[in-house]
Amino acid sequence: MDISFSEKEGCTVCAVQGRIDTVTAPDFEKKMQERITRGANRFVVDLSKLEYISSAGLRSILVAGKSSKATGGELCCCSLQGVVKKVFEVSGFTSLFPIFDSLDEALKK
Repeated sequence: MDISFSEKEGCTVCAVQGRIDTVTAPDFEKKMQERITRGANRFVVDLSKLEYISSAGLRSILVAGKSSKATGGELCCCSLQGVVKKVFEVSGFTSLFPIFDSLDEALKK
């Protein structure tokens, strides 16, 4: 898993590539928490290059979302593809977080 962060239009964009699974979820959670600790609280998680997400990965996104909300911010996701999109739909995560088709749409929100 590769994670990169950038700042756009008052949001922290977290682009994730590869897989968020049992092995990589703790690293995702840690990196998101580091950003929240430094004061970031509005996140767009760009999943356009995410190939797979497990229940551990879903949990790590949920933890990041709750931490962000606790500081007065929010987390949304964008650009879900293929199996990742299906996992979000089946698990009900599409009702927990705002989901956008593209990064541009998410940033306009």
